[in-house]
Amino acid sequence: MKGLELIKKAMRLEEVERIPWVPFVGAHGGALLGMTATEFLKSTDNLVAGVNKSIELYKPDGIPVAFDLQIEAEALGCELVWADDNPPAVVSHPLTQGVSIDDLKVPCACKGRISMVMEATRLLREQHPDLALYGLITGPFTLALHLLGTDIFMKMFEDPEYVHKVMRFATDVAKFMSANYIESGADVVALVDPMTSQIDPMSFETFVSPYVTEIFDFVRENDALSSFFVCGNAQQNIEVMCQCKPDNVSIDENIPLDFVKDIALKNNVSFGGNMKLTVVLLMGNEDDSLRDALSCMDIGGRKGFILAPGCDLAMATPKENLIAVADLVNDEILQGELRASEASTSSIEKLDLDNHWDKDKVVVDIITLDSSSCAPCQYMVDAVKRAADKFGDKVVYKEHRIKEKEGVQMMVTLGVQNIPTVVMDGNVEFISQIPPIAKLEERMAHHLSSK
Repeated sequence: MKGLELIKKAMRLEEVERIPWVPFVGAHGGALLGMTATEFLKSTDNLVAGVNKSIELYKPDGIPVAFDLQIEAEALGCELVWADDNPPAVVSHPLTQGVSIDDLKVPCACKGRISMVMEATRLLREQHPDLALYGLITGPFTLALHLLGTDIFMKMFEDPEYVHKVMRFATDVAKFMSANYIESGADVVALVDPMTSQIDPMSFETFVSPYVTEIFDFVRENDALSSFFVCGNAQQNIEVMCQCKPDNVSIDENIPLDFVKDIALKNNVSFGGNMKLTVVLLMGNEDDSLRDALSCMDIGGRKGFILAPGCDLAMATPKENLIAVADLVNDEILQGELRASEASTSSIEKLDLDNHWDKDKVVVDIITLDSSSCAPCQYMVDAVKRAADKFGDKVVYKEHRIKEKEGVQMMVTLGVQNIPTVVMDGNVEFISQIPPIAKLEERMAHHLSSK
């Protein structure tokens, strides 16, 4: 069965003859071409070439055209900082810089890189009629963060009417992008909203559910499929995500796959994930990748499950690891042999932190995926920086990216389970939810008082 039909069948919750595979290739496609992320994400031709190379190597059933949650923000006037090995990062927020929400308009397809991505979609549709093309849009809550910054969390309590106004606008932008992707040939509109992992279910139902449900209804009315993509520890919100009635929810390794499976199927929603991005696909070898993929496949089963990495692949992910997963998906004999073999185990060496602490200063460690490419991580690091400013040199902070070996070691040494997480003087303080600046300052002051 062709990839597109397999994806459709999985999303309809029908039994499949084999589990479909969707590698979330973003800037990694540029690495396959020997390009920087900036070169790759600024050219239609490069996007198409990178996706085509990924299709050739990884034999996917579905694949995103572009994985870049800054496209809409850029078109709306947010400033971006570009990098060689990551998608760009938003560094300015118009609604905090004198721009009124009433002044913002849904962009036309000619703004920023929107037309570039839609042209890439049209070209890939012509070249791969039997492949499921994913059009990724920035979810309304994450786009609201890009426009307003972390001030949104305080305004949710102080001025909820204003937040609803921003969400209304962000939803109109999301529907505009969805329509353009569908018209250009995308089969699945994936609403990627990582910042929703930062709020509780009640806030989610108040500020997110009505808007994303409207988007999923819009996609369905236009004869396309939808996926609700969240990264980070959004476990508390999986139920309300499913109640928004997307065709699929997709999660990363922060959330147990069996937990998501039970809730998704109970709500008649398909589910996808959650291969480990860093410790396995980026830092591991082919055997590690095979075993992780098989574990996900065995949990997910053949009803409603789509195998995928937990988020967009790091640029430096070894292609051999992904090729191995592609071979496994299509080879039941290999799957059986792997199940029969002994599971490999690996130990991660802990760090010696004796010289890490300071008797006169509060040491703040921020465990992230990578703040230059992960929106929740970016805003968590920004919040710590803003809070630390109050204390001058009495508070020192450092980000530890688990895309790097040291970051993984620090995560294990500090006993951190989820990202992003803030640790102060070795005490886990804030897990996977961005706290108000005042709360961060309060905890910093508490640890400083004990010096």
